[in-house]
Amino acid sequence: MKADKYFLEIEKSVGRAINCYSLIRENDKVAVALSGGKDSLVMLDAVSNRRKRLPVKYDILAVHIHIKNIGYKTDFEFIKDFCNEHNAPLHIIEAEAVLKDDDKTAPCFICSRLRRKLLFDFVKDTGCNKLAFGHHRDDAVETLLMNMMFNASISSIPPSLSMFGGEFDIIRPLILIGEDEIKKYAELKNFPPQLKICPYSGDTNRFTIKGILNEMEKINKKAKRNIYAAMSNIHSEYLPHK
Repeated sequence: MKADKYFLEIEKSVGRAINCYSLIRENDKVAVALSGGKDSLVMLDAVSNRRKRLPVKYDILAVHIHIKNIGYKTDFEFIKDFCNEHNAPLHIIEAEAVLKDDDKTAPCFICSRLRRKLLFDFVKDTGCNKLAFGHHRDDAVETLLMNMMFNASISSIPPSLSMFGGEFDIIRPLILIGEDEIKKYAELKNFPPQLKICPYSGDTNRFTIKGILNEMEKINKKAKRNIYAAMSNIHSEYLPHK
């Protein structure tokens, strides 16, 4: 498949998610959480390109949270140029996470909690009514399995979630797209990798779950797609009740 055709296919999948789950509407003001990784770059590229093709008007703001003492590094010049190209004003917010050597809380949890707070504050301060994350279908499936294994609950990351009584919605435009598809898109676009990845990125249960799902796909190549679809195809009469 030629590159331009592939980009259009991914854009259509994003459009399908937006329409199916009512993620973006006319006159919305969307804050895109731009980490600089492939997921967020593909999301911004697809969502802004879709905007050019539709009569529906909505604003896009990009926000990058830089936690200075974690040890990763992003190509700021690239993401600035990238945002300018897509008419998405970039806002960079810097902060430091409070990490203690004797703290039993995982650094990933501390960093994630701080990022989310700063993103929520940004959305409220700028009057955005949507906050877009680059989570994809594999993220949703991994979260489902983790919650089943560790929390004894069937739950995941939804395509849309209302926050603080309707102040704004968290949306996930890539929710119908697999990680391999996003990787291919990023490679065809020649998106640069992170200059330095987070030193804690592999120190999670999620990394192990990825391996389990990869083994499942050796049995059935549609395993991830089917597990995602299963979340909307629940037959409660065949499940135990409390």
